[in-house]
Amino acid sequence: MTDSLADLDIALPKLARKIRVLEALAWPDGLEERFLADWRAGRPTLPDVALAPRDHQAEIEGLEALAGRCDVGHPAGHFVAATAHSYATAGRMLGAIGTPAFSEYSAQLYRRPDFYYERQQLTALDAARFFLDTTDALLGGQHIPKTVADIPAQDFAEWMQPELDLFFGPEMVRVVVDPELASKAIAGASRIRLRGGALFSELDKNQLLQHEAFIHAATAQNGMLQTNLTCLGLGAPRTTPTQEGIAMLAELLTGSIDIQRLRRIALRVIAVQQALDGADFIEVFRGFLEAGQSEEESFRSAQRVFRGADVHGGSAFTKDACYLTGLISVHTLLRVAIRDNRPELVSHLFAGRLTTADVVRLSPLFESGWLQPPRYVPHWARDLRLLAAFFAFSAFAGRIKLDLIDLDRFIALEEEGSAG
Repeated sequence: MTDSLADLDIALPKLARKIRVLEALAWPDGLEERFLADWRAGRPTLPDVALAPRDHQAEIEGLEALAGRCDVGHPAGHFVAATAHSYATAGRMLGAIGTPAFSEYSAQLYRRPDFYYERQQLTALDAARFFLDTTDALLGGQHIPKTVADIPAQDFAEWMQPELDLFFGPEMVRVVVDPELASKAIAGASRIRLRGGALFSELDKNQLLQHEAFIHAATAQNGMLQTNLTCLGLGAPRTTPTQEGIAMLAELLTGSIDIQRLRRIALRVIAVQQALDGADFIEVFRGFLEAGQSEEESFRSAQRVFRGADVHGGSAFTKDACYLTGLISVHTLLRVAIRDNRPELVSHLFAGRLTTADVVRLSPLFESGWLQPPRYVPHWARDLRLLAAFFAFSAFAGRIKLDLIDLDRFIALEEEGSAG
């Protein structure tokens, strides 16, 4: 079984490497400028995006055949099979670009915002609306200063590179300025790319370091360092919700997330659902604009939703829906792990690109030494005493019913106490 698994571990990356989701869904240059020019002239026009499906049939057949040769009764065999199926689904999604089936495959990978979690009785849409409702008043007041983005990408890269060298070792992970990058920043195993024309803020520094470097790049590196299962380093689509969930948790635990970023993430969840429900690109763009984003940021936010989808509405790329569900899932896993005296699961979460289910399923292989603990772990996850305190308090605080309390209640409680 070991020899067979080793062969499958080698074969999987070769089949998966051609299925590059974000690259296939990228929009061509110039669309933003044309759209905004028409918008400012009072004649809003849907972006003219050529939706070209990608033919990955050969890779899909190879991946499905590989999955069929896996011993799914073994935790590592199950991981390889599930990862192969994930890439095959992504290949089918790219083959359905511009069609209703595109959203269906996307939802299989990342779920929809309105996916209902039966036991928790909530959806990502519920979480997004809660965050927006909770922060609306704060954002509208005068107490929250505006975030100033005035650091050019090259200056930001020159600041970030020494931080990466300190964490990973010299030149292990490089910062690259890419003028054609659609996202503001994106991380791979050995490099972090920044969009050339973007301006960054002081708040972006720790946020991108924690999110892109210490989570996305680190987990990819840790996976590649495994001797028995190197495909743990693959960024399979099935691992995206957990990856983004860990990264979001890292931002929260290190104080690296601000109110504007939290709202941007929540707004994207709402926008994905709006697009699925029939809103076109202009309507979604207008929603971001009315929420306080600039015209440029609103275009890019709407663009994220409609990558690979028909800009006339009715479909969407649902990846942005998984940030909040991933955060909830990871947060819950770590709470349960600490509650059940399974602190080793915290470390396992960083040993590669895993799902929360993988962390539990692969646990015996870590315990036996067949899988290795991660080399790169962010500082906040190293001290279980701090994590235990945080999760113990958050678990209790979650039981307090805020809908029964207003500010006057604090005065009443003090007066009741002194009367006793």
